[in-house]
Amino acid sequence: MSFNIALSGLQATTQDLNTISNNIANSSTVGFRSGRSEFSAIYNGGQPGGVNTMSTSQNFSMGGSLTYTGRDLDMGVQGDGFFVLSGQDGSTMYSRAGMFNQDANGYITDPSGNRLQGYGVGTAGQLQNGNVTDLKVQAGSLPAKATSDIGLVSNLDGRVDAIDQTATPFDAEDASTYHSSSTVTTYDSQGNEHALTQYYVKTDDNEWQVHYMVGDEDVTPAGGHSLEFDQDGLLTAGAEFDLDIPASITGGAAAMTLALSYDKSTQYAADYSNSSLSQNGYTSGELNGIRLDDSGNLYGTYTNGQEQVQGQVVLADFTNPNGLNPVGQNAWVATNNAGQPMIGAPSTGTLGSINAGYLESSNVDTTAEMVNIMSAQRNYQSNAKVLDANSTMQQALLNVI
Repeated sequence: MSFNIALSGLQATTQDLNTISNNIANSSTVGFRSGRSEFSAIYNGGQPGGVNTMSTSQNFSMGGSLTYTGRDLDMGVQGDGFFVLSGQDGSTMYSRAGMFNQDANGYITDPSGNRLQGYGVGTAGQLQNGNVTDLKVQAGSLPAKATSDIGLVSNLDGRVDAIDQTATPFDAEDASTYHSSSTVTTYDSQGNEHALTQYYVKTDDNEWQVHYMVGDEDVTPAGGHSLEFDQDGLLTAGAEFDLDIPASITGGAAAMTLALSYDKSTQYAADYSNSSLSQNGYTSGELNGIRLDDSGNLYGTYTNGQEQVQGQVVLADFTNPNGLNPVGQNAWVATNNAGQPMIGAPSTGTLGSINAGYLESSNVDTTAEMVNIMSAQRNYQSNAKVLDANSTMQQALLNVI
């Protein structure tokens, strides 16, 4: 009996050494989770029968440290959750290793070619939450967008004298016929630039007339556009205005309608100034980079300075992560013991966040593993000594007989 007990001890210690060895070997493996051999005593009818290896559990309670790499598609998960991968054979895998690249077809893949999963985008560029698919960066150019909205926040100098426009008609070439001006670049449907200049003329107390020029063409509508302020210098009328630019000016592109906003503009006794100037159009651009934010949103960056969302990385979590089965390639597959995957965007529910440009190290404590080696070695030697003593006693018994 003692021989079998000692033999089971040797087998269990060998399994323990295998686990410790695997931990140390993978101490530099990105996203690796250390394991622990778990043992149970064996009894036969109340009599001791040795030891048995019940399982090797993985440590999902402690995350690894995040290491900065600066690479665009490196991702480190902080908190709970796994990246979702689609294998080349159609299988679904889960991983904490965020080493991703873009393949020749634009798909985001890990070093083994498994495709990263996430929410895709619709034809209008909006995220399709709930529709998990292969993440892909579209390589085509970004088409031009015609300007439709312009926002200006300005201060018009209330100290200037009014100009009688009947006696002194507006003339863009004559600075004495207006008080101040500003120019904003707009874009037509083909991406051509057009400089829209606005000229401000004070016509009465607290009242201004705005004239519009596109290049050398006066596009001020009949009746003009007036801005009116109250006695405190706050804008009370004319904050919103639609300006039409005919196709004859855009040179073959579609006619433009610009929604101008002067909201928050003022008339104070201070020099003319612009505190905000914006417009929503841009010319066409070519893809020249990829950017990932901490919410897992994947953007394509373009030569025209614009960004377009290409998708959003999703994470999966499990009720019992220890039920996941490791399959190599820094990945696990789900089993019934793990439960159903709960998939969602980073930083929602119980899911952790994604750190762009970082990788998660393994959670192996090398110092603790070295101590475990010494303990396992002592256990092995002790069980071997029992076998030796058992053999000596049996030999002594045979010699007596």
